[in-house]
Amino acid sequence: MTIQKIRIFTISLGCPKNRVDTERMLGTFGDKMVPALTPEESDLVLINTCGFISPATEESVDSILEAAAMIKDVKPRPVLAVAGCLVSRYGPLSEQIPEVDLWLSTHELDKWPELATKALARDFPVQQTRALSTGPAFAYLKISEGCSHSCRFCTIPSIRGPHVSRELAGLVDEAKYILAQDVPEIIIVGQDTTAYGSDLNEPETNLRTLIEKLLPLDGLEWLRLMYLYPAGLTDNMLSFLSQAGKPLLPYFDIPVQHAHPDVLSSMGRPFARDPRKVIDRVRKHIPHAVLRTSIIVGYPGETEEHFNTLLDFVKEARFQHLGVFSYQPEDGTPAGEMKQLPAQLREERRLELMEIQSAISRDILEEKIGETIQVLIEEPNEEWPGLFNGRVWFQAPEVDGITYISAPEGESELKPGMLIEAEIDNVTDYDLVTLVK
Repeated sequence: MTIQKIRIFTISLGCPKNRVDTERMLGTFGDKMVPALTPEESDLVLINTCGFISPATEESVDSILEAAAMIKDVKPRPVLAVAGCLVSRYGPLSEQIPEVDLWLSTHELDKWPELATKALARDFPVQQTRALSTGPAFAYLKISEGCSHSCRFCTIPSIRGPHVSRELAGLVDEAKYILAQDVPEIIIVGQDTTAYGSDLNEPETNLRTLIEKLLPLDGLEWLRLMYLYPAGLTDNMLSFLSQAGKPLLPYFDIPVQHAHPDVLSSMGRPFARDPRKVIDRVRKHIPHAVLRTSIIVGYPGETEEHFNTLLDFVKEARFQHLGVFSYQPEDGTPAGEMKQLPAQLREERRLELMEIQSAISRDILEEKIGETIQVLIEEPNEEWPGLFNGRVWFQAPEVDGITYISAPEGESELKPGMLIEAEIDNVTDYDLVTLVK
């Protein structure tokens, strides 16, 4: 008997970890799944939501309502399924949004396909694979679920639960599957990737073990680590990373959140109170390392002195990449119950810090003009024929700047997923402009 194809329209909001969940859900349908271009032409509308902070929650709700409005008069009406962190944080919002047919919590990830096929009244053989959605240049490898830290501003542990490492052999198999699709870059993600293996009853299984298993895989050109907690970057770990060699990139994404010890203590951050120590430690072992971090400004109790310490820290550290976020009070967190700074002041501090960072970023990039460097092509530029968007090794997708690749006139060999040599010709505050050699 021929099994009918299922047309699925998807929206995946929030972080890369959410995107992996979406890809796994879609992958379970295998070749029976057909991507739908619009909600109206689908059998299933799947919206994987983010509920980390209030703006993300609002975006998720808006996306649900918009999709519901688009399919309300379609006959037969597609099944509207809402999944992810919004559901895990607030539970099914059936009374508020009755248009939703199916609510899927992150606590039942393995049951998503079964519940979806039941709602569709279809019977599909479930497969254990992924439908990659990030294009031919890169894919994420999520190595763990949840977080066991108790940062006082964060909702993740209450949404996703404690840290749970994925099984090592399964991760290696998944990486092989990704590389078999001719994807050259794998990006390791998790809420705290340095904690990988700490919850397993296997003393020899940790982040180092995983990296050692991945590095020799055929087809792997770049291996990038994200979400590295400072406490996990010990001298022993950094010594290993410094000697691992290609394809591991000397790129360090280390979320420090602040620089003043009083603020860090109030935040409940699980590491030494002076983030300079971990920055110095990384640069001691790997002088050419590129550093990215994220910082929260306007946290409750942050004084002018605290903020000035943060400004000095950013000027001294000279991060290649910096994400700055205005503190967002969240219900259910200890910090959300504290006396809040005015929203305008929080935003002013964010803008001031970003102005400093933009100048630092441009200075660093200008030093690279004239260099010949490897560029990973991601996609043709939508506005300029012959121009491509891509990245160099010190640019992570979706969070850092991009590299524009200007192909010679008549050049037809450039394709997404290719690694090419190009010369850095010009820069902006965050982006590079290159010419194909």
